[in-house]
Amino acid sequence: MKEIGNGNVLLDVEGHRADVILNRPEKRNAMNESLLRDLRTALEKVDAADDVRVMTLQGKGSVFCAGMDLEMMRKLGRDDSETLDVGLDDITHFIDEMDVVSVASIKRGAIAGAFELVLPVDFRIISRDAKYGVIEVTLGVFPSGGATQRLPRLVGLSKAKEIVLSGDYIDPLDAKEIGLVHEIVDDPDETDERAMAYADDLAENAPLGMKSARELLNSALEMPLDEGLAFESAMGERLTETNDYTEGFTARIEGRDPEFEGK
Repeated sequence: MKEIGNGNVLLDVEGHRADVILNRPEKRNAMNESLLRDLRTALEKVDAADDVRVMTLQGKGSVFCAGMDLEMMRKLGRDDSETLDVGLDDITHFIDEMDVVSVASIKRGAIAGAFELVLPVDFRIISRDAKYGVIEVTLGVFPSGGATQRLPRLVGLSKAKEIVLSGDYIDPLDAKEIGLVHEIVDDPDETDERAMAYADDLAENAPLGMKSARELLNSALEMPLDEGLAFESAMGERLTETNDYTEGFTARIEGRDPEFEGK
């Protein structure tokens, strides 16, 4: 396991899985400027790694992330000249554009900025006791890290308004019912382990197929149906020329597990 930058983020690579771990447990992994810079660096390393197919996003200690660092946010509010070199929107946009599939481990809490941090992540595993939601309207602002745009695409406009404008926490069971999270873990101390196992299962799939499907799915609501279908057809045809395509069907015919190489 490696410390990234100033040590506010840890990076561990095991097989085809990379674990990106927020590392300010004494502050419940609240995101300050240093952590955001380290997180961006870690994500760049993951995206550039040829062997990595799936990434988990975790928090060191008892809580995934308490959101943005409150002292930092208060300072930014007092001084208009204060800006962040790397903001939350930079991080979430980068996750959107990554080639790897991602899984978030929401252990005990992901509120405000932390809620927005995991919205572009492909799969969200949450502990049953987690505090989860965007509470910014109770703090004199609104969630400007992507929630007003990504949340309606995930749960629909009406439900997104309820979540954002109420400022209430979302019960994990309700979050699963509306498709906002994918799995609930009863024991919060097992959330990270479950997220890693979930990621390992995904890593067994063909990396080129997952990358292409993720790109198409993420763009599905941004283009007309006929344009999307044409894009899908063209990308599917390109994959028929890859080694993984041949390996997948050969392995199925021969009754064995495929050995995908991403080529």
